Amino acid sequence: MHTPWKLTLAMTGAALIGMSPVFAAAPDLSDPPPIEGEVITEDLGSHTIRVGLGLAETSPLYISTRYFGDILSERSEGRLSVNVFPNSQLGDDAQMMEMLQTGSLDMTIPSTSPATTYVPELAVFDLPFLLPTREAAIAVLESDVALGLLDKFDGTGIKAFAYHENGYRQLTNSVRPVESPDDVAGLDVRGLTIRTMENPVQLSIWEALGANPTPMAFGEVFSAMEQGVIDGQENPWSTILTSNFHEVQDYGAETRHVYTPFIIMMSERTWDRLDPAYQELVREAAQEAAAYEIQLATEYDDWARDQLEERGMQITRLDDDQIAAFQEAVQPVYDQWGPRIGEDLIAEIQGIVDSTTSE
Repeated sequence: MHTPWKLTLAMTGAALIGMSPVFAAAPDLSDPPPIEGEVITEDLGSHTIRVGLGLAETSPLYISTRYFGDILSERSEGRLSVNVFPNSQLGDDAQMMEMLQTGSLDMTIPSTSPATTYVPELAVFDLPFLLPTREAAIAVLESDVALGLLDKFDGTGIKAFAYHENGYRQLTNSVRPVESPDDVAGLDVRGLTIRTMENPVQLSIWEALGANPTPMAFGEVFSAMEQGVIDGQENPWSTILTSNFHEVQDYGAETRHVYTPFIIMMSERTWDRLDPAYQELVREAAQEAAAYEIQLATEYDDWARDQLEERGMQITRLDDDQIAAFQEAVQPVYDQWGPRIGEDLIAEIQGIVDSTTSE
């Protein structure tokens, strides 16, 4: 029997955000798919897999990770179990990937941005406005080009299985509404101080826009905004909502400037301890959980934006002309990083995008 996800999400969200459970705000999320596939009846050992996440219990990432654990448990007759540690309890993305290498953590699901330390080509997903629609983004993530990047983790101490959706990143701040790059740069006033991920391409984007980018671990962002150390940050609407950033951010802008995936990954040391039958089960479960998470993230996105507005955030929906102004402003990022990331890789992805948008 599966966990009643909608009820769980509503009650957990109420507890986290400090609302009465009567409010029960939750999107109409799809139930997890039925668990199918062969059950491993042979006793191949018992393992408890510890998974560290950066996001909250209300996030699609957490819900899909619970589903991942359900698959492993049901198809191994309970011999494989999963303990999930959300909210950066075990560290930020970079720290948890280092823990995978040492074997002190079994699994994590970081954004691709900090994972560029291990596979530099993943920086292609940090390029601004590369993936203009979710349909194009999913087509790229399912392509041999993107899946081939996961193979490049071989030899790093990390096994990478599948992409999840982190989603389109949007800008929030506590200073002023943003409708153009000039509002970021400030012109006659100071530019916005924006937290970025610890990633040089992301830094370049905000430098091109005239902001003062400040790289910072995700777990430090709320308090930094609350204390006025930074003016704002950029993340998908779902992350902004589940992290309660609306409590310290007055303004949002639907910039959709970067689409970043998550990657579900495991320590090679943990992987090597598993029987080959369990290894195949983990791989299958990771792919099934990834597909479910992408579905949840799609359902959650617009709902999260609307919830932020209901809770007082003033959100500017940028039109095509306004987006074009941002695209023009960040063109230097392509000039700077294209040769380093790989012009051929960028061209392959742009070709997939073009074929998707022309259909």
